[in-house]
Amino acid sequence: MDASVIVVGAGPAGLMLAGELRLAGVDVVVLDRLERRTGESRGIGLTPRTVEVFDQRGLLPRFGDIETSSQGHFGGIPLDFAVLGGGEQAARTVPQSVTESVLESWARDLGADIRRGHEFVAVTDNGDHVDVQVRGPAGQQVLTSRYLAGCDGGRSSVRKAVGFDFPGTAATTELFLADIRGVDLEPRMVADRVTGGMVMTARLGDGIHRVIVAEHGAPPRRRTGPPPFAEVADVWKRLTGIDISHAEPVWVSAFGDATRQVTEYRRGRVLLAGDAAHIHLPAGGQGMNTSIQDAVNLGWKLAAVLHGTAGPALLDTYHSERHEVGRRLLANTRAQSLLILGSEDVQPLRDILTELTQYEEVARHFAAKAGGLDIRYDTGNGSSPLLGRRMPRLELLRGSRTVSHTELLHPGRGVLLDLADTPQLRRRATAWADRVDIITAVPQSVSAGSELDGVSSVLLRPDGHVAWAAPGSHHDLPMALERWFGPARQRVTARTRAA
Repeated sequence: MDASVIVVGAGPAGLMLAGELRLAGVDVVVLDRLERRTGESRGIGLTPRTVEVFDQRGLLPRFGDIETSSQGHFGGIPLDFAVLGGGEQAARTVPQSVTESVLESWARDLGADIRRGHEFVAVTDNGDHVDVQVRGPAGQQVLTSRYLAGCDGGRSSVRKAVGFDFPGTAATTELFLADIRGVDLEPRMVADRVTGGMVMTARLGDGIHRVIVAEHGAPPRRRTGPPPFAEVADVWKRLTGIDISHAEPVWVSAFGDATRQVTEYRRGRVLLAGDAAHIHLPAGGQGMNTSIQDAVNLGWKLAAVLHGTAGPALLDTYHSERHEVGRRLLANTRAQSLLILGSEDVQPLRDILTELTQYEEVARHFAAKAGGLDIRYDTGNGSSPLLGRRMPRLELLRGSRTVSHTELLHPGRGVLLDLADTPQLRRRATAWADRVDIITAVPQSVSAGSELDGVSSVLLRPDGHVAWAAPGSHHDLPMALERWFGPARQRVTARTRAA
């Protein structure tokens, strides 16, 4: 084998997956047809859940000083993540190019083999391995691996080569995006509906402004390259009255509101993640963020199967969990598309939704959806509100040191938190100690009535989702450990050695 896993695509999803696999000790090769990163940035922010995910891997310091905010929106309707009560923050104006740079550096530091200028051509699934045809600087060659992961974007060559079904709706509207220098525009971080269309602006730093503009009734067009900046400037002037034609275009692009999702995220030994599996209007920057979270869900599961500590059934949960997340994402971005791109006929709906968000329960619902914080996986039955959800931030006292639960997830392993110092509980988990860190700690500042009030122990998956909690889980701890981390390690005795 040239590698246990070959990843096609060195974007956010592919690089995140490579880092997750290397963290688990899996050898991985990343192929990308481009010889270098373009520096272009479709995404310019991180949702609260992605900020948490990066915190779980200790990646936030690599970004340097980032501007955070509790403000968000759903289809242009302002939201405040503070209503969720957990201190969740989004990271604003973090260009996708910076995110890719951080993830590539992390993956390389962990030992990922990233090969640029290598284009995926075809794949053959042989049942127990895959043969991947690649065109690179040395010509065409065949690489062999146990699995292939297609993380190569909305026009995924892997998806097309394997024949994944990709149903959905075609684009109906064309939007322009341009990063420009030489102008000073007032930021409009939330979609601003103006007569005849929609406009947005953001300051990216280094004197660069991002502008996004869409004109009502402008259908998508087949283009062989990016639109001329003059076309963008003309639309901007028609909708805002502001002339930006004298600006220097750094990057210009056009995109649409097509909505599609593959029917299966895994076919044999080929898996898809990120935009290769789902495309939609990038409302609220959810595309890149969901792609990163796809990779985090897949990485630890694929590693466990490759190491032989878990069976293929664990890998099946990648599809069952993330396909549902993608389905709900497409539904919410289509709704946002109507709110953002719809004509004045949609204004009554906007007004009613704005009124409804004044109710705390409704505001919480939309804030959780926009922030990627509403995901709940099927991890087992029980009365605990934590089950299947991502672990709320918890400060813990370990000895004389206070740490966050996210720090305990830095190694990418499972974590059993014993919050009540119960030796019997820890003994029941020792047979999984090669895969799960068993930690005794004292919880700090747990509010009465919160999800963590009265919780005595929690089992966390490597992606930070709660697999078991006490009290409240109907399955016992060994069953949960076996479901998510494979069979117990057999204890070696004199009798088993003799056998």
